[in-house]
Amino acid sequence: MSGVLSHLLVLGGARSGKSRYAQGKAEALPGELIYLATAQAFDDEMRERIALHRADRGPRWSTVEAPLELAEAITAYSMPETVVLVDCLTLWASNLMLADRNMAAATEGLVRSLSAARGPVILVANEVGLGIVPDNALARRFRDVAGRINQEMAGVVEEVVVMVAGLPLTLKPKG
Repeated sequence: MSGVLSHLLVLGGARSGKSRYAQGKAEALPGELIYLATAQAFDDEMRERIALHRADRGPRWSTVEAPLELAEAITAYSMPETVVLVDCLTLWASNLMLADRNMAAATEGLVRSLSAARGPVILVANEVGLGIVPDNALARRFRDVAGRINQEMAGVVEEVVVMVAGLPLTLKPKG
């Protein structure tokens, strides 16, 4: 897959179009498509969201649930003729925090897996740091963790796009 997208980070707020954009970028590439899902269905509303996302993907997609072991899943599924789409890093961070995992170690593992990936990887993440400062320590910690993960990923990918109102704005151009 020389000359095509290597690694892309797609950032944006809620309902900004980031997942749709990332899916379109993945589907434009040749090869198998692997969707690494980090969401966990703890309630009916989340089960419905997950079902809608699945229905939107066609038969070319294989879905792998990776709510915690994301770096390992990228390593396992990244092949030269395979496009891996991770949706999303923000839910992954939330899952790790709820499981009381070492965030720095998990992020380092993710950086290593991206560096060793043998095919293109597209990452989706929420930009949660543009609003007001949260009023409680847990929410502030989450915002900080998500921001650090986004910074780390932006540093290792070749391209970064932020979505606003369905429009892509390139922050870090490929090449």
